[in-house]
This record gives sequence, structure tokens and C-alpha cells, in this order.
Amino acid sequence: MTSSTPSLQSFVNAPRILFAPVPLSVLQPLLQRVASNVVRTRPGLFERLGTHKSTRFLIDPTNLPFAVLLRPDPNSVLLKAVRRREEPHHDARIAGTFLTLLNMVDGRLDGDALFFSRDLQVTGDTEAVVSLRNALDDLEGSIADDIASLLGPPGRFALKRLRALKRRGDEG
Repeated sequence: MTSSTPSLQSFVNAPRILFAPVPLSVLQPLLQRVASNVVRTRPGLFERLGTHKSTRFLIDPTNLPFAVLLRPDPNSVLLKAVRRREEPHHDARIAGTFLTLLNMVDGRLDGDALFFSRDLQVTGDTEAVVSLRNALDDLEGSIADDIASLLGPPGRFALKRLRALKRRGDEG
């Protein structure tokens, strides 16, 4: 076991502790801003989803104290943080650690490999999940970069640090 392993493991669990006291209402304006930005800058993402635009995806970063409900309908996009104990109706659930989900969205990890290694759990409408994954894979650039830029220098710094931590974990 390397000396970086404990710090990486501590980091994996840190988001749950850091975000536990945050009221979800504080996150909603940020999530709505992100959703509106993606609708405006990435219309191809929604076109690629076809009939799955109205699917309700529960994105579950397992090391955060909340999940995110996504309905990718560009006419009424929904991106909402929800507490686990109040899990809303959803058609498909995608679960993994925050870094795993980030790196998958970022195009740095293969969703199929994550699924078969059990680092990513998928339940419900798997056809919709595959459609979402394919739509994300077909994008030029990275949605993670778009979101980080939307948040300005703090967002870009945070994404850079998260990527560095992921690389450290891969090396350890």
C-alpha cells in the first residue's frame, strides 16, 4: 500500500462530510444555471437522446449526501439535487463515486468498462442510459470543462485538482 492510498481514500469520503450540512436549496440555482448552459451550448446532446429526452435519470454520486435528478428535455430541463431518503420517481439510476461519474462524463473513463468492473451501477431503463452515454460520447470537448468554465476560475481550479487526484489514484 502506497502512502497516497490513505489520502485518496479520505478524499473519496470527504464529499459526503463536506456537503452534508449544505441545504439543497443552495445548490438549486447553480444546478439550474448548469442545466440552462448545457441546453444553450450543447443542443446536439438533446437531439441525440431522441425518445429518451423525457426519461428521468437519477445520477447518484455514492460518496455525496445527495443525488441529482435529471430530465434532459431541452424545453423544460430538470437538474435537481435530492436527498437519498427522499428519492424521487425515476426511470433509470446511474450510481458511482463522484470522481467515477465525473471522469465518465469527462470522457476519461469508459462507461462499459466501469459497468463491467462494477464501479458503475445501472438500474432501470438501461436503453435510456446507453442513449445518454452515447450522446455524451459523441460530444466534442467536455461537459465537465464547460461547467468548470461557467463557474469561472474557482470552477476551473476545482476541476484541475479533481483530475490531479484521479491521476494520483490511478498511479497508487
